[in-house]
Amino acid sequence: MIAELGHFALILALVLSLVQGLVPMIGANRNRIALMAVGRPAAQGQLVFLVISFACLTYAFITSDFSVRLAAANSHSQTPLIYKITGVWGNHEGSLLLWALSLSLWTVAVTVFSRDLPEAFMARVLGVLGWISAGFISFTLFTSNPFERLLPAVAEGRDLNPLLQDPGMIIHPPLLYMGYVGFSVAFAFAIAALLTGRLDAAWARWSRPWTTVAWVFLTAGIAVGSGWAYYELGWGGWWFWDPVENASFMPWLLGTALMHSLAVTEKRGAFRSWTILLAIGAFSLSLLGTFLVRSGVITSVHAFAVDPARGLYILALLVLVIGISLVLFAWRAPKLAGGGSFDLVSRDSSLLANNVLLAVVTGAVLLGTLYPLFLDALNLGKISVGPPYFEATFVPLMVPVVLLMVVAPFMRWKKDDLPKTLRKLGPAFGASIIVGFLVAFVIDHVTWRTVLGLFLAAWVLIGSAQLLWSRLAERPGAAASNRLRGIPSAWWGMWLAHVGVGIFVIGVTMIGSLESHTDVRMRDGQTATIGKYTFVFQGVREVQASNYIAAQAKLQVFKGDRLLTTMTPEKRNYVASAMPMTQVSLHIGPLRDLYVSLGDQLDSETWLVNLHIKPFISWIWAGCILMALGGIFAASDKRYRRLAERSAPAAAARQAS
Repeated sequence: MIAELGHFALILALVLSLVQGLVPMIGANRNRIALMAVGRPAAQGQLVFLVISFACLTYAFITSDFSVRLAAANSHSQTPLIYKITGVWGNHEGSLLLWALSLSLWTVAVTVFSRDLPEAFMARVLGVLGWISAGFISFTLFTSNPFERLLPAVAEGRDLNPLLQDPGMIIHPPLLYMGYVGFSVAFAFAIAALLTGRLDAAWARWSRPWTTVAWVFLTAGIAVGSGWAYYELGWGGWWFWDPVENASFMPWLLGTALMHSLAVTEKRGAFRSWTILLAIGAFSLSLLGTFLVRSGVITSVHAFAVDPARGLYILALLVLVIGISLVLFAWRAPKLAGGGSFDLVSRDSSLLANNVLLAVVTGAVLLGTLYPLFLDALNLGKISVGPPYFEATFVPLMVPVVLLMVVAPFMRWKKDDLPKTLRKLGPAFGASIIVGFLVAFVIDHVTWRTVLGLFLAAWVLIGSAQLLWSRLAERPGAAASNRLRGIPSAWWGMWLAHVGVGIFVIGVTMIGSLESHTDVRMRDGQTATIGKYTFVFQGVREVQASNYIAAQAKLQVFKGDRLLTTMTPEKRNYVASAMPMTQVSLHIGPLRDLYVSLGDQLDSETWLVNLHIKPFISWIWAGCILMALGGIFAASDKRYRRLAERSAPAAAARQAS
């Protein structure tokens, strides 16, 4: 009866989500504290029942209970334990349950860490989150029940897709879902602000740390997914502009714009309407990503191939969210007018320009992702929009974003002097041009993209170094350690994230300019040379694991006369699914990766071997780590807690009056 217990717990979670969505809203409208107070225990009770439900489903997978249809379709008695657990969310139904659990975790976190918000405002935030949770739990129960029985039970399961039997499956979906769902908190704060009419700096201050944490999760999730694709799919790439990749990238872009817009709204009271729209847009794009993955309208290694009728539910939810949000926005539009004024030459203008550019970039990616789907739906033919389109639109739009990213921190709020700013940044700009050209022409295969990428990376890193120097120079008499400690963690977060962008650009530029690879036929004792490395093929042996049999090649790698490493790529055949998989072998270094995959067996002794040298590719993920670390620093700034504590009593007094 474990599955029935999980199903019943999920039903109780739905009931509590409806209570959370309805009762606090009524209390806020009628100014009844007792009704508003219902939101917190309802949210916390909902989490308890979702944890029980998720644990019951996990138990079915661990114990190989193949009377549960989902376990029979996505597990096998010989599957390693860790992949039995990850199989819980390696499918449509289980991943929806993980989505609902993630949303509940976010909601409870809001109840715990935002206790000082005005009661009516908090009630509306929890009410919005309750309705979102009700939407997803009802979707799970009525169209995608993970506890459906299979009677009679099968003797053996079909096993988890071999592509998903990887450590990346352990952390990538939870991180990505925490990012997706995290933007629902920013959305809930924005809707609560529209409902209360409180559209001043306070709501932006309350929302800002939550938005930043969601952005950190999404950044980490995208980075882990990219790394997983790099070593798992066997083609050696790290980004393919796949529709599902784009589905996570679009809310990241708008989320980046939202973080910066919230900063301006908090500090200057400006961009209020823009900030509201970005909060709505970021969450709407998260829902769009859910629709693309689960509707069956796209074919992707990342997508769940399910009944398109299920996609109609998500589409209806998306239309409902956008429609209600825009109606509320139009209703409050008169209160959104005005705000802090600023000149063309100011930090405000630079941030606004960057936000607009990020929104345009998002629109370009959205167009390239959805246009083929629209043509197909209208029976106007099938087309494929691939990397050439995205690179041709993305790069030109992101160049000014990177340029302004360095300029904005040097400018004053409201008004600044253009000649003075140019004098500050002129040396850094000139040095960046020189570095870009010098480094580009030292390496082989230089292109205009190489020069541009290295110039932008140098611009970011030199500008960031100058910004840090300028900040430390503000307290000339203090000791260096005191000056460093005196800088707020939010500033360090901004600085680290920008440095991460510079490191990321170096990785992307160098891998695009210097990557080399070759496909060679090899048999025992034969050698192949690529760059400075010689690969000696030492045959293939059979290895067996609990759920697959593999042909494992052994290659010794020499750099000159020195043995550098031994690499062991595999060609696996999974027993349950009879599905072949390529398992690459990597030798990771700070300046390059060696990447080897085993291709087809050509005859009894000869194999096709794919050899790659990937310079600076690890810098891509190093940059992402710095960006995420910057977000953590920014979200942990103590100013948010102190400001919230000071502003909450005043806000409550204003509401009472």
